[in-house]
Amino acid sequence: MIIDSHCHLDRLGPDMSDEQLDEIVAAADKAGVNAMLCAGVTLEAFPGLLRVVERFDNVVGAVGVHPLEDEGCKEPDVESLVQMSAHPKIVAIGETGLDFYYKPDSEAMQLKRFETQLQAAQQAQLPVIIHSRQAQQQTVDMIRALKPEAGGVLHCFTESEEMARQVLDEGLYISISGIVTFRNAAALRDVVKMVPLDRLLVETDSPYLAPVPHRGKPNRPEHTAVVARYIAELKGVSLEQISEQTTANFFSLFPKARNTLKLAE
Repeated sequence: MIIDSHCHLDRLGPDMSDEQLDEIVAAADKAGVNAMLCAGVTLEAFPGLLRVVERFDNVVGAVGVHPLEDEGCKEPDVESLVQMSAHPKIVAIGETGLDFYYKPDSEAMQLKRFETQLQAAQQAQLPVIIHSRQAQQQTVDMIRALKPEAGGVLHCFTESEEMARQVLDEGLYISISGIVTFRNAAALRDVVKMVPLDRLLVETDSPYLAPVPHRGKPNRPEHTAVVARYIAELKGVSLEQISEQTTANFFSLFPKARNTLKLAE
């Protein structure tokens, strides 16, 4: 079994029908990707995310506000996030974090938003899903200042080996997407070789960042199997070992998911 630890099934397209979504989830299952976590990006989109996770026995979700979402969207507050996260199929807070690559001028807003969601994760006793791009030190500083007791993951990791070591030292996990297969991702491949197997997760971040050989096409959860296979080759272990270990890691980080996912035997 492989678990896509981060996807956006609710954002696959405005014209996506329930039948098409059913086909996408079925294709993932056929590829050996038997469960998925659908991460939140705005509070306004949360009802749509809930409809998706409630539709499938093998999908869970997270509630959060992405750092790059427009400043006009509803800002998160601790009470609302904790309330929303009480849903039995919501297993984490996120995605949240910092991204100064696209919006360096919104640093103050992003820091406040991130702080609120770290506080909510602490109050809800849920792990936090963190996005970080060109904000390495600020991200690490925030984690150290408001360290989530229930843990967390740096999703779609693309930052430095030094940052990877720092967040591992704080007890967090690192999740790898299809970016690892890109030709210009040599530094990321070095990070993957360094990260211990028991701290790795795999993901697609679909519908974005399709791995080679699917690059340029819409990404789908089934391609988590491509990522897992590539990581197995990088680390010189079997696909079965990567699948088993990343699945165990997923349930270790998201214990609430163990009680809510209904997986075929």
